[in-house]
Amino acid sequence: MYIASGKAHFFKNSKEYTVSAGNIIVYSPHEPQNYVYYREDKTDVYWVHFTGYDVENILAGYGINAKDNILYIGTSPDYQWLFGQIIQELQLCRPKYEELLPLLLRNIFILMGRSIETNKKFSDATEKEIAFAVHYFRINYSTEINIDKYAESRNMSVCWFIRCFKQITGQTPLQYILSLRISNAQSLLENTDYSISEIASSVGYDNALYFSRIFRKQTGISPSEYRKKRNI
Repeated sequence: MYIASGKAHFFKNSKEYTVSAGNIIVYSPHEPQNYVYYREDKTDVYWVHFTGYDVENILAGYGINAKDNILYIGTSPDYQWLFGQIIQELQLCRPKYEELLPLLLRNIFILMGRSIETNKKFSDATEKEIAFAVHYFRINYSTEINIDKYAESRNMSVCWFIRCFKQITGQTPLQYILSLRISNAQSLLENTDYSISEIASSVGYDNALYFSRIFRKQTGISPSEYRKKRNI
């Protein structure tokens, strides 16, 4: 179970654990799964069940200890995209989808392993500071965010903040904000009838033409082409 945003409350051995965004919870077979979300936490969760021969050793190969129930792996949009692809393949059942599903899951394992290895290099305080920044960016991505001013407001060196943010998340703060904008624009193009101008404004761009150029640069196609392709 991957906590993409908000937080969830898990119960184990009569104890309650509050798990925030960026953490993943690993359950072994037959292990009780007791948890709860509250509306005010605005929790967004992805989960996948998997099995197979020698699973524990497979996970260990990616640096994932199945006995460590709660692991911090960061809040990269890549996780949400991969889980979204798994869901889409299961819903559409397109040719060869059964071959693609394990590859997508392995991709998640690779990202998890990289995050776990990277996080070993940082103190708890640094990880919490970057997790706070990720949460702030996710909430405010559609507004103008000045990275220098944000770092100063948190009493951090701008260079130090950018370097740590990139090492932990794999992206600079500006790249992360851009990925959030494009990801949310894609969702609006797929699931709403909003105009391109309305979508541009919703994700933080006053100029629809500029938004279209940025969207094409990131995805390879224009917003209108993306909408037509998804609606085929």
